[in-house]
Amino acid sequence: MWASLADYAYLQHALVAAILTSIVCGFIGTIVMEKKMIMLSGGVAHAAFGGIGLSYLAGFSPMLGALLFSVTSSVGIGRINRDSKGNTDVLIGLLWSMGMALGILFISFMDGYPPDLTTYLFGNILTVPGSEVKAMVIITLLVTGTILLFYNAYKIFLLDEEFAKVQGIKSTWLEYILFILLGLAIVVLIQVVGFLLIFALVTSPPASAKFFTKKLGHMITLATAFCLVFTVGGLWISYSFDIPSGATIILLSGLSYFLCYSIYLLKTKWKRT
Repeated sequence: MWASLADYAYLQHALVAAILTSIVCGFIGTIVMEKKMIMLSGGVAHAAFGGIGLSYLAGFSPMLGALLFSVTSSVGIGRINRDSKGNTDVLIGLLWSMGMALGILFISFMDGYPPDLTTYLFGNILTVPGSEVKAMVIITLLVTGTILLFYNAYKIFLLDEEFAKVQGIKSTWLEYILFILLGLAIVVLIQVVGFLLIFALVTSPPASAKFFTKKLGHMITLATAFCLVFTVGGLWISYSFDIPSGATIILLSGLSYFLCYSIYLLKTKWKRT
């Protein structure tokens, strides 16, 4: 693959997409995991499928459709949960199912043959076009820039929300900002692993990093590094053996998590003896 990198634009786009995905996943994945919002990320990802279906029906960019649905659903479920103090799991489950149902419904209204949505369902990093790479760059800068801007506030917010309020930090706004960033991040991750596999990519890198450090900054850095290994390694394996890239990346991340977990258990056992 590396020998062909300079000759093929699609490989260059794939490599850039892998790097951008790793940065986004390292930042937003760590905060989402620490805030215990992992299930929400899966629900938002599936809700974004409705935006893909609407974009094909209305004739605009699928990435824009996914962006509109993912951000709206993420902020919406946050608002409903805060106002009603309801069961978040129920809201996420409904969001998960209704997003997929809307996507299928919109596509059924199209004339002629329906589009092939396999890439959006399972991802294919080798087919990310240059125009979407540019959009991914903008989204990555927005996500990372915002988190860095409010980094100290998020550290306190994640540690203790009540203490954050005492310190004068507007925790409600921080949470809404986080919901918006999650919606934006989902659009980036869809390009690489698809709707159905996002849950694992958001979870595995920060969860693996947490075995080695508890500090938020270190965790973000290590999670980004782990995700870079998963995405670039998955890209190389999928290209070399002509197998699906999204599934390869997720399997690599899952196996790496269990390896890190085994190392953690051995390390803990060794300290006790």
